[in-house]
Amino acid sequence: MIDALIQFSIARRWLIIFLVAAVAAVGVWNYQNLPIDAVPDITNVQVQINTEAPGYSPLEVEQRITYLVELAITGLPYVEETRSISRYALSQVTVVFEKGTDIYFARNLINERLQQAKSEMPGGIEPVMGPVATGLGEIFHYAVKAEPDARQENGEAYDATALRTLQDWVIRPQLRLVPGVTEINTIGGYEKEFHITPDPAGLLAYGLTFDDLVEALPKNNANVGAGYIEKNGEQYLIRAPGQVADIAAIERVIVAYRGNVPVTIADVAEVGFGKQLRTGAATLDGQETVLGTAVMLLGANSRTVSEAVAEKLVEINKTLPEGVTAESVYNRTVLVDKTITTVQTNLLEGAVLVVFVLLLMLGNVRAAFITAMVIPLSMLMLISGMVGTKVSANLMSLGALDFGLIVDGAVIIVENCILRLAERQHHLGRILKLDERLQTVFTATREVFTPSLISVLVVILVNIPILALTGVEGKMFTPMAMAVIMALLSALILSLTFVPAAVALLLTGRIEEKDNAIVRTAKTLYLPTLTAALRFRLPVFVGAILFVLGCGWLATRMGAEFIPNLDEGDVAIQALRIPGTSLTQSLEMQFQLERAILELPEVKTYFSRVGTAEVASDPMGPNISDGYVMLKARDEWPNPEKSKTQLLEDIDEKLALLPGNAFEISQPIQLRFNELISGVRSDLGVKVFGDDLGQLLRSGNEIAEVINSIEGAEGVKVEQVSGLPILSVEADRPTLYRYGLNVADVQEVLAAATGGEDAGLVFEGDRRFAIVVRLPERLRRDLKTLERLPVPLPQGGYVPLGEVAKVKLAPGANQISRENGKRRLVVSANVRGRDLAGFVAEVQQTLDEQVKIPPGYWLSYGGTFEQLESASQRLSLLVPVTLVMIFALLMMTFGSAKDAALVFSGVPLALTGGVISLWLRDIPLSITAGVGFITLCGVSVLTGVIMVSAFRGGLANGKDIDASIHDGALLRLRPILMVALVAALGFLPMALNTSTGAEVQRPLATVVIGGILSSTLLTLIVLPGLYRMAYRKPNATTVSEGGEDAVIS
Repeated sequence: MIDALIQFSIARRWLIIFLVAAVAAVGVWNYQNLPIDAVPDITNVQVQINTEAPGYSPLEVEQRITYLVELAITGLPYVEETRSISRYALSQVTVVFEKGTDIYFARNLINERLQQAKSEMPGGIEPVMGPVATGLGEIFHYAVKAEPDARQENGEAYDATALRTLQDWVIRPQLRLVPGVTEINTIGGYEKEFHITPDPAGLLAYGLTFDDLVEALPKNNANVGAGYIEKNGEQYLIRAPGQVADIAAIERVIVAYRGNVPVTIADVAEVGFGKQLRTGAATLDGQETVLGTAVMLLGANSRTVSEAVAEKLVEINKTLPEGVTAESVYNRTVLVDKTITTVQTNLLEGAVLVVFVLLLMLGNVRAAFITAMVIPLSMLMLISGMVGTKVSANLMSLGALDFGLIVDGAVIIVENCILRLAERQHHLGRILKLDERLQTVFTATREVFTPSLISVLVVILVNIPILALTGVEGKMFTPMAMAVIMALLSALILSLTFVPAAVALLLTGRIEEKDNAIVRTAKTLYLPTLTAALRFRLPVFVGAILFVLGCGWLATRMGAEFIPNLDEGDVAIQALRIPGTSLTQSLEMQFQLERAILELPEVKTYFSRVGTAEVASDPMGPNISDGYVMLKARDEWPNPEKSKTQLLEDIDEKLALLPGNAFEISQPIQLRFNELISGVRSDLGVKVFGDDLGQLLRSGNEIAEVINSIEGAEGVKVEQVSGLPILSVEADRPTLYRYGLNVADVQEVLAAATGGEDAGLVFEGDRRFAIVVRLPERLRRDLKTLERLPVPLPQGGYVPLGEVAKVKLAPGANQISRENGKRRLVVSANVRGRDLAGFVAEVQQTLDEQVKIPPGYWLSYGGTFEQLESASQRLSLLVPVTLVMIFALLMMTFGSAKDAALVFSGVPLALTGGVISLWLRDIPLSITAGVGFITLCGVSVLTGVIMVSAFRGGLANGKDIDASIHDGALLRLRPILMVALVAALGFLPMALNTSTGAEVQRPLATVVIGGILSSTLLTLIVLPGLYRMAYRKPNATTVSEGGEDAVIS
């Protein structure tokens, strides 16, 4: 079949060229639809269910909302796990589905179950699903700010409420229309509200209650349609408008009559614009601001969406009042562009180096052009494949592409075609006729097609274990393996079709095949080396074994990490204060923090989110803030040579001067990464499961104490589950019954007075603002006033609240976390100065010995450690299987276990160079470096196959073993050097680059370059000696006439 395909390609060469051009055109068109991102999105298929419950404590939220939502979801198909957090006034349940579950199907399932749960919840409580986005969907942040001299229509300066109103009703509705945006989340400022703040003494004087006010407003704030009438052939619609439109209209609403005199709202309360009871705020450069966040739709292209949002924001700014602007403070496009530029630079420089080597080594411009054409063509075919398989172009997916590997197959074929065409011309002493030329091209292609096919198959085989990874590591590395496999298959198809067709078309006229100066020098140096290696083959072999063992020992001494951290260029600072810190106090502390950091000359801007935003995708208490420090471009720094590490040390020094805060320094994407992975933001999380919060906390503190005593533990933290100050107004039941009251009577008065009660809406065009009845702010804060609140009696008259209830201040639960329907507490720790797996093993052993967990309670382990463990387990099973498959493939190729084993000997020799190059550059082992070792296996086998095929060819032609090895090694020196050089140089820019994202690719490139160098040297020196040792007796190595077929088949 392969013969037929090659013959067809050569005979119908113009058709092949046309088809390849058509495929390339499809690739160009697909490029416009290629999703581009900085890193792969590792979020699992998850749905968030957020439920707001104003006024509910964490314990009540858990009992009345979270538990009901979890119960409703139990038994849904394809659910992997559920996690939940119950905080003050908010419940968040995260449902994780199995990989591959359709997100819309999952949301439909949940929506059905939520309808059941809603009926059992307290009135007015509505569970809502989060936006259809991933955990890394927050791609664009902007701040709404006003110039100091900007004025509103009423002549006042713009305050936090006015800016929030513009954000909610002007900016947000327009941005939500941008394709690819699923939600615009807002935090900061105050939602505008109309507040009716009655004076309890005034209400008492008129014998009124809060409920009277709340009931009076809806009766005086509605429009009613009353059908229509016909008159004189015309139709008149009948309306009875009665909506209140402003403060004056609200003040005139009649609440009751006393002695035929109407009592209006203005008589018993003040009416004005008020501020909502908010759960979060935003800051920018030490000032309060309003922050908007564009959340990207699942599966959209982050670069395109960010750009579209930025363009739309420019348009919106033209429509805003004078002096008010919405400015971008974080744009994912910047990072995406930087990382993609890094990848493009690496690939482009790699391609240039590869083409240069081809020109140098082949010495034929047309031949070099044909080989180089494989690079853009296979890339365009890869783009079509990536669009078809929905793989995004990012650091990881394009990170393992090496144009050297891609053109290897073409290099071998073109090199052999030149060799055979020149030989045939020389033999006949004339220029070849068309049919002779075509026949020679076919024979030459067929002769060396086996090594190129084997090399591609081997690299594909070694990438298969990566495709089998699941979870986070699967999402990180599967795109990389898929891209490599698609690119290599494209290159293989081109080598079979386009290359022979192009060679047949372009390599016409007189073809000179002579070694250039580089190859001649290489052969001159190689000949005595080869002779020496063959003479002293046993010492060489023993030396090679000792070298491999030495490198194996070295590998065990090197540190290990999951993946190198991508330097995003910006810094994220999470500040934690003690539970119970008010939002106002938290903001003051945040302002101090921002002003301190802004003193550093490298910092451009610093914005933060304190507490929880409107859409609670990341629920935080008011005591926590996520801050983003955006840095200036390097050339604007006073010292552009200053490293990021030095800058982080400067930031640390500034932070150390600010008391009352605990800090965690990270990066914007990285901060979300760890949490999304397992709900734990650290290397190791010990989860304690059980029922009683007090016991969970006691066990958690014991565990933290033990972990702190273990070498390598850093930043050991116990989840803040308690310490939230709660003011409890507990009804005295005997006294209540004496007065004929219910507990609900007391609760309603308290809820209306301090929490406020909604009493309708005021409409201004399409804007709508709530009318809220509650105590004036000065009275809400006064505990004595609360005790004097009048509770109406059924038989008339009032009793003070303090008479029928006791006011107590005591700490309560701050946050209740649950996993798979059970309460849990997390003790988290990071690991420094030792390997993660060994640390976790010691933690598990020590906890088993020293911590006694009560019956009904149990432990489990999570964090980054989970990924490392699951990846290691899978790879330890799959890699040996893959190596066996490669060996079987080689055996099928050569029909000899000996030959297969000899080729296979190149693998450990290649790994030695990878280990040494990592050690020399002080790069720890990581999964990225592991992918480099996998790629190496393919390259090292390729050089071995080329060499052993040449030896077998010599034996098949009747040469003796020494001549076969000598001639074969010299014959194949040029293709082996070319294959090695193009593969190594293709990765060189990646290994040396220092721009954004380079640190992720560096280990992989370093391993491959080091490995190729060692593999090639050792293949050229050790393999001939090994082959000679394996076939010591010439008469035992005579190959049957089928030998040639065995090589080529």
